[in-house]
Amino acid sequence: MEAFTVVEAVVAPLDRPNVDTDAIIPKQFLKTIERKGLGKHLFDAWRYLERDGKQVNNPDFVLNQPAYAGAQILLTRENFGCGSSREHAPWALADYGFRAVIAPSFADIFANNCVQNGILLVRLPMDVVDHLFHEVAANPGYHLRIDLPAQEVQTMGDSRYPFPMDAGHKHKLMHGLDDIQLTLQQEDAIRAYETQRRQSAPWLFRDESPRSGQI
Repeated sequence: MEAFTVVEAVVAPLDRPNVDTDAIIPKQFLKTIERKGLGKHLFDAWRYLERDGKQVNNPDFVLNQPAYAGAQILLTRENFGCGSSREHAPWALADYGFRAVIAPSFADIFANNCVQNGILLVRLPMDVVDHLFHEVAANPGYHLRIDLPAQEVQTMGDSRYPFPMDAGHKHKLMHGLDDIQLTLQQEDAIRAYETQRRQSAPWLFRDESPRSGQI
């Protein structure tokens, strides 16, 4: 997955608390196991309207407004990502183009899924989030700079807000590693251990060669 170090981008404000994963990616889109292609269904129920049997953009929804075109940072409210544990939610966010989400708090399982998919979740105090919403509303095309190595959000006015980050999650994001990729970094050591173990305790390993008369 793509490594995250520093991202400076337009901010899209989603001023709603308790946004659950069914709102992020509705259940009818969970049939796929592909990580690509879900971005067009992100926030589907809010993003689109039905008119004359056709789906059209809802002009009142933030992602359909020109000021937020190309946004890579989502600003939202507390408990973002609550609800079911579907990994399709971060898949949809990432496929749309979001690299980071800023909120006062996130649901735990959703937060872990985001780390596995290269999305940085930035936890900031409620008053700071309130201030950022005000700044975004007052300045069309407002952007922020998120510096993961420094664990800091920098505003257009050069205000700086530090944010907490688990050291293990930070390492994964900065190096573009999910759990499988992190494990594979130790592939040589794992193979060496398996070879040594086969020699010291061969009775633990069944003979995998085909027997006579067996396919």
